[in-house]
Amino acid sequence: MTVELNRSTQHFESDVSQVLDLVVHSLYQDREVFLRELLSNAADACDKLRFDALGDEALLEGESELRVELEISAAQRTLTVRDNGIGMSRDEVTRCLGTIAHSGTREFLNRLSGERQRDSALIGQFGVGFYAAFMVAERVVVYSRRAGLAEDEGVRWESDGRGEFTVEGARVKRRGTEIILHLREDASEYLEVARLRHMVQQHSDHLPLPVLLPSGEKGDGPPERVNRADALWLRRKTEVTDAEYRDFYQHLAHDWEEPAAWVHAQVEGRLEYRLLLYIPKRAPFGLWDRDTRGGVKLYVKRVFITDDAERLLPRWLRFVRGIIDTDDLPLNVSRETLQNHRLLDQIRTAATRRVLTLLGEMAGDDRYPAFWKTFGALLKEGIIEDAGERETLAGLLRFSTTREPEGQVSLATYLERAPEGQKAIYYVTGEGITAARANPQLEIFAARGIEVLLLAEPIDDWLVMHLREFRDLPLVSVAAEDLDVQALPQAADAPGGDPAAEVVDAALCARLKAALGGRVVEVRPSARLTNSPSCLVAADGALTARMQRLLAASGEAPPKQPRVLEVNLAHPLLVALAALTDAPLADGAELLLAQAELVESGRLAEPARFVEVLNRVALRAAANGATTHSEVPLPAGVRLESGPG
Repeated sequence: MTVELNRSTQHFESDVSQVLDLVVHSLYQDREVFLRELLSNAADACDKLRFDALGDEALLEGESELRVELEISAAQRTLTVRDNGIGMSRDEVTRCLGTIAHSGTREFLNRLSGERQRDSALIGQFGVGFYAAFMVAERVVVYSRRAGLAEDEGVRWESDGRGEFTVEGARVKRRGTEIILHLREDASEYLEVARLRHMVQQHSDHLPLPVLLPSGEKGDGPPERVNRADALWLRRKTEVTDAEYRDFYQHLAHDWEEPAAWVHAQVEGRLEYRLLLYIPKRAPFGLWDRDTRGGVKLYVKRVFITDDAERLLPRWLRFVRGIIDTDDLPLNVSRETLQNHRLLDQIRTAATRRVLTLLGEMAGDDRYPAFWKTFGALLKEGIIEDAGERETLAGLLRFSTTREPEGQVSLATYLERAPEGQKAIYYVTGEGITAARANPQLEIFAARGIEVLLLAEPIDDWLVMHLREFRDLPLVSVAAEDLDVQALPQAADAPGGDPAAEVVDAALCARLKAALGGRVVEVRPSARLTNSPSCLVAADGALTARMQRLLAASGEAPPKQPRVLEVNLAHPLLVALAALTDAPLADGAELLLAQAELVESGRLAEPARFVEVLNRVALRAAANGATTHSEVPLPAGVRLESGPG
């Protein structure tokens, strides 16, 4: 290769410099991951060429056998990784080897735990696998030429990983990419054929193309294939060991952990396809970005087509990793045609059912609690988005409840222990489990011994809008305006303590409503409160307070929702308010509404108004004390009989 002129020296992006410093100084001891990452990148480059060549065979340049080669030079202390894949242009080299997506890098750095083995395994998952080369190399040189470009349009890239890199034009005869690692003094083991063979077979045995390594102890013999180079997903399940399944997952997902579970199926008949799908133990990078690419790759007759086929699995299963391979799609299918191909609908439905069946199996053992903690919110997305799978997904949901605040209770278990005669599944929403448990609307349910679901995640408000029933029983909010409290059953072990008989004339409600003006549509006696003086309930069909905040945060302006204030006429505070004149009663009404707002959402609709009212009440109490004990004079200018705001 003859290097030409037109050289430029550039600085790495700041994020790249952070990663390089981390790789060299922090992850230095767990170094063999570098070869796995470079081989994986080489295999991806070959996959891309194979796909692009379907539409332009000239890209193969007469060399259709795709492979990766390792070459050793003991004299030069270099290890070379060479592929004949798609290659890169000068712009692509500069972009791909000099920058990283900022969000990805920050997430990568945030995920680091300080444990070298785990941290080094994150490299490939975050798309920074190339930089693992600097674990073992003091200098890295890259030659590349994109398929279809002329020999003199190649590029040479070089860096010592200390902040700068150079890019210049080069004459490159063969398409593809060649990475030359000038090894550190303490990395001599990577010049040994036996060591490299072991690393390839341990980490990259399932790459679906040959990895060639020189034969002979000194690496001076002809190249020979050292990996199996077969598609594991095409083999029968009886021919694949659990260890092979786990190793393939770690290669596929760039995950240092083993998978939680997997399903391998070969379907034959009118529609033929093979699938190998994995459930990870931990959340993959980018999981909560709904626009992130899916984790399932599509192959047609062993030819990689795309890893961006949204229709292979629904978006709410984006945590799944794996491969689907079919013979029934044309090899020259375009990505645009792919999104509208009818066969994919059938594959998608079947693959989704396979995953749900696998999750159903996991739900019966000790793997499921960890799965639910990590991925449960995505199954809730499925309830919202996929009506066809709603019934199956409902059986996989898990909830905290008033009986098990930190538990994972299925709806089936909830119904099994419900008292006889219970005609609904009851739930309460709140800003966290603690807030949900403190909701005064639960008091009647506690008195009757009825378990209530605690819904504390923002997505739960949308969940209950779509999951209306389970096993023919409706889901009902404890804050529902039309809740028939008198129809609630009494559990055998209920503690008792239903609301006492009303001791204040219900006419007090009309006075309270008048004092509050139009801020509530109604004030009425409550049958659901046993200990608290007041609570807010949603008028029929109204959005919950949290749903209104969520919509507002997303940029929407929800209409003002009517609210009903319920009061416990047996509570001492209501008894005291009944004896007050209009002005003090108005302040009392304000406090009843404010405390109901605080318990419901942890915030006040009008904080300044609340402070003003609270000051008046405090001064009035102080004045009453001064009148009784002649100790506290009334401050000059204070008018105790002033009304609210």
